[in-house]
Amino acid sequence: MSGSANLTVWHEHMKTKTHEGLLAQIADDAVFHSPVVHTPQAGKQLVFAYLSAADQVFGDANFAYVDEIVDDAGNKAMLEFTAEIDSIHINGIDIIHWNDEGKIQNFKVLVRPMKAMNMLWEKMGAMLETMKG
Repeated sequence: MSGSANLTVWHEHMKTKTHEGLLAQIADDAVFHSPVVHTPQAGKQLVFAYLSAADQVFGDANFAYVDEIVDDAGNKAMLEFTAEIDSIHINGIDIIHWNDEGKIQNFKVLVRPMKAMNMLWEKMGAMLETMKG
């Protein structure tokens, strides 16, 4: 599957936000790189947990991708996004790498400014705790 096709599937998830659709996109050995957690989060279930929590946290935040760079040959994309939570403007980048089967292999998130990153750290932590049980 080409990077463009992979990106189309990702954008579809961002519209529907179904857990089944998201889980199906993640490789078993996927890795998530958080802007606030210093160690990579490895494994399908951990990556799914972080991306699901982000879906919830950004749910009512006017989240929008505003720019994208796609490398069709390499199955890579960099997606710039904006959102607003608690009157804090968030600007960030999702860097996604897909494997040859079209599954998300690596997902890295960068966020600015620091005020937004700190707020997201709190909200993501709370959401992950809520999702645990």
